[in-house]
Amino acid sequence: MENASIIAKPCKLGELGRKNDTIICLKNKEAKPEWFYSHSSILANRSKYFAHQLSLPNTGNLIELQCSEFNYDHHIKLLKLLYLPSHLILDSLNSVASAVGVLELAVSFQCEEIIQCCIQYLEAVPWEDKEEEQILKSVSKLGPVAMPILARIEPVDFTATKNVFVSAIRFAMSINQPCPPFGDELKTSAQEQVEYMLGEDEELPLVTADDEVRSVVIEGLSKLCKSFEDELSSLISDPNLVFETAEEKLLHSLSDLEWMCNILPKMDLMKDFVSNWTEISANVLGVVEDQKLDFLMWGLKIKLIEITAKVLDAVGYGNVILPSPYRAMLLNTWLPYIRKIKPILDSKGNEETGFPYKMDDELCQSIESAIVSLVLSLPSNDQADIFADWMKADQIRYPDLSEAFEVWCFRTKSAKRRLEGLNKVDNATISL
Repeated sequence: MENASIIAKPCKLGELGRKNDTIICLKNKEAKPEWFYSHSSILANRSKYFAHQLSLPNTGNLIELQCSEFNYDHHIKLLKLLYLPSHLILDSLNSVASAVGVLELAVSFQCEEIIQCCIQYLEAVPWEDKEEEQILKSVSKLGPVAMPILARIEPVDFTATKNVFVSAIRFAMSINQPCPPFGDELKTSAQEQVEYMLGEDEELPLVTADDEVRSVVIEGLSKLCKSFEDELSSLISDPNLVFETAEEKLLHSLSDLEWMCNILPKMDLMKDFVSNWTEISANVLGVVEDQKLDFLMWGLKIKLIEITAKVLDAVGYGNVILPSPYRAMLLNTWLPYIRKIKPILDSKGNEETGFPYKMDDELCQSIESAIVSLVLSLPSNDQADIFADWMKADQIRYPDLSEAFEVWCFRTKSAKRRLEGLNKVDNATISL
């Protein structure tokens, strides 16, 4: 019985005696050789590489392994795993870095059981960002045998991508109202991820061009604009409204609209935003300019200007093409308000130290340049009306339309002469 118990006792790496007929030599971290007593039967059974080495007639009982300071510990780990029963190998893996290092060696030494356990471990455990990059590098060197590890990051098909994108868009636009208490945080996260997904990518243009996706986005934009318009109208119609609470809610809505304004150009849908904004502009200003709000809601007012600046920029520089009557309507709606609100905000800033709601230089320049470009794109008679109104106004200094006015004067003075040639060409063409 005593002899039987000795025979049943498992062998251990480095253990003297008891059939340790092979020595493995590693150079340790100090470049000095380190000897490990091992057993040829175990090495040959667990590794095709060792089986081959041991079959060579001149091998003797010594196998030398070259290792670096970076993978020395992984060599030790691999040798220890060779001595473990198959069912214990997976549980002995305890870190991504170690499993990646052991996997690389296991592939080199053709240790099939250890390869499969490392793959199973890495496929299941969470990865840090740095670990993920290391896994990608290792798998690219290991080839098809390690590809199952990458199941979590492999490209998805078109339908799956589209479904995720549509769900994210719906949540980001609050088409499906977020649930408290984490609704706002989740919505913000969804908006950030949608922006990230709309970055440079070969596949996503196919998704954003899909009719269902575009329909969802256009529907969401329409609902956001309508919701904002209704919330804004309640400032006047609801006598019991608490203005601070109402402004906070309105700013949330404007934040969503501003986000839409940023992503829609990437989907070639900015024209829909401009059309919706132009459509609600008159009602929006009708509320904002009500005397009840003369000295309230400065944050709301400046945010309206910032979004309008994006709209003016899109139309003024031809990124969104609108018929001239719509361009004129947009300009005639917002130009008087911009001209009016700028000096009021400047005055408040001078009177109150730390007043945060100002039109900074960059915003002012952006609006002025877009308006000048937009004015010059209008028919001459529309331009004349705008210049006449501009020169009558008290606030002629901003926006400064003098550059556009000079161009209009030149065009007007030379119009007959410049167009006479065209008329002659037309008449000559008809006579032919």
